[in-house]
Amino acid sequence: MSVRPSALALTPLLLFLALFFGAGLYYTAQGEAMGFYQLRAPVAILPALALGIWLARRRSVPAQQTLLQGMGDGNVMLMCLIFLLAGAFATVSKAIGAVDAVVALGLGALPAGLILPGLFLVAAFVSLSIGTSMGTLAAVVPIALGVADAAGLDRVLVTSAVLGGAMFGDNLSIISDTTIAATRSQGAEMRDKFRENFRIALPAAIATVILLATLGDAAPVEAPNAASPWLVLPYVVVLGLALAGLDVVLVLGIGLVVSGVFGFVLAQEYDVVSFAGDIYVGFESMVEITLLSILIGGLAALIKATGGLAWLAQVIAKFARGHTGRRAGEISIAALAAGSDALTANNTVAILVSGSLAKDIAQRHGISPRRAASVLDIFACVVQGVLPYGAQILLAASLAAVSPLALAGSVYYCWLLALSAIGFMLWPRRAAAPH
Repeated sequence: MSVRPSALALTPLLLFLALFFGAGLYYTAQGEAMGFYQLRAPVAILPALALGIWLARRRSVPAQQTLLQGMGDGNVMLMCLIFLLAGAFATVSKAIGAVDAVVALGLGALPAGLILPGLFLVAAFVSLSIGTSMGTLAAVVPIALGVADAAGLDRVLVTSAVLGGAMFGDNLSIISDTTIAATRSQGAEMRDKFRENFRIALPAAIATVILLATLGDAAPVEAPNAASPWLVLPYVVVLGLALAGLDVVLVLGIGLVVSGVFGFVLAQEYDVVSFAGDIYVGFESMVEITLLSILIGGLAALIKATGGLAWLAQVIAKFARGHTGRRAGEISIAALAAGSDALTANNTVAILVSGSLAKDIAQRHGISPRRAASVLDIFACVVQGVLPYGAQILLAASLAAVSPLALAGSVYYCWLLALSAIGFMLWPRRAAAPH
């Protein structure tokens, strides 16, 4: 059934953002070091949910049913499961000494000035191979934090380098949900989309590596040597299974078991009770992000059901019809992808929601399917990578115990990718390739 577009349907999200960011800015201005943690996001979203339910009832939309369906959506539940397993794996691995072992083995492998670009490239390679930024963050961030602490590097800078690499691979991987959604919705071939996407992403990646090489001042430190080097193997197992294409949930589950076994064998006084306790501590570390993901899923469903996304699509479509040419069409697709992701906080969902409209815009403006798929995926990726309430930043911030807003401003790859993509869109070129 078609939904009547309504700008009013977007007000619940605006209310949530106003409360969350407004409180964060206020407490930061008052001198609170962690100003954005004074009003927790799962609490700040409750008035927005109440407003969304009221608006839904006004439009004769089954509010409670819509809310519960959004909260229990399969993508949302999968995200929550990844959060929990990531927290458990990170906590157990740290408890058994795996992070110290990685630092002891690898801290001297790179010159101090290349630690940041090295972490970016490692995360990019892993994410490109496994097709998920979430799994990459779960596997790489704990290692990166060990390096950061030992080398005296800023945690925000290190985590943002890993996050940028994770978004690079997620945006390009042929097994990524976003790539699959973008190519299928636009009728493009996977290889064609990859080539088009890579041309745009490569300059941004090179610029990021150069920039990261100039940032940070790693202090020379003595790597710890108390931990057994065999404790590195849980990470090796996780990365190896991920590269083999195993599902990320299964990868994290196996990694958790392997970490426990190695802890029993190699770590002093580590037993089943300690293992079980660390798993639960890891779960607890992800309670806030899990709650927020569930509630955002419900809010997004209410916004969609009451016409918020339809209104946004209508505005973009009107803009596109009022202008002709490839540039206008690509800018319209970019704005559609970015706006949808800002509202849904999920780049895969954003692409699925906006895919059909993007295809219509592409056809009317003579844009090839591979180009449309690339622009759609890139701008959903760009926004997702800098969204303070998006899953990737929330996971990375939770693992690193840093501010999501501080991370959002430091994911240099995503900002440079946006500039690169805009440059490619504005640069004069030959007529669009045939379909």
